[in-house]
Amino acid sequence: MAETTTNPVNNQEPKAFGFEPYNVAEGEEYMSPAQEEHFRQILLAWKRSLMEEVDRTVHHMQDEATNFPDPNDRATQESEFSLELRTRDRERKLIKKIDEGMTRLTEHEYGFCEACGVEIGVRRLEARPTATLCIDCKTLDEIREKQRG
Repeated sequence: MAETTTNPVNNQEPKAFGFEPYNVAEGEEYMSPAQEEHFRQILLAWKRSLMEEVDRTVHHMQDEATNFPDPNDRATQESEFSLELRTRDRERKLIKKIDEGMTRLTEHEYGFCEACGVEIGVRRLEARPTATLCIDCKTLDEIREKQRG
């Protein structure tokens, strides 16, 4: 999920990576160049944040790698490293989805449902910039998933 910041003082909408929610102008075409640029910047900021986290993890694991004489301490360290690596693996997959979103932006296919072709919607994309399905198709997909077990 995109990193968000909220301003509790004035109760404004959350901001994805500090970006203001996009205000669609009256009569503006869906996925106009300005909208595409808005989402390009969000995707780039999200990817940059994830890549920085990967770098921090690598440095942390290099700095903290210690050969503890106590088996319990070694086991704790192994467990912590394992959890970090699983988290980074999920983030690696997310970076791949972000790259796919960037490709869809370049090809002017971003923001349209892969299943039915309708507009996904600016607010949904701001909440989940890697979304590839409209809310209806995603709901049906989740129902099918639950039925399969």
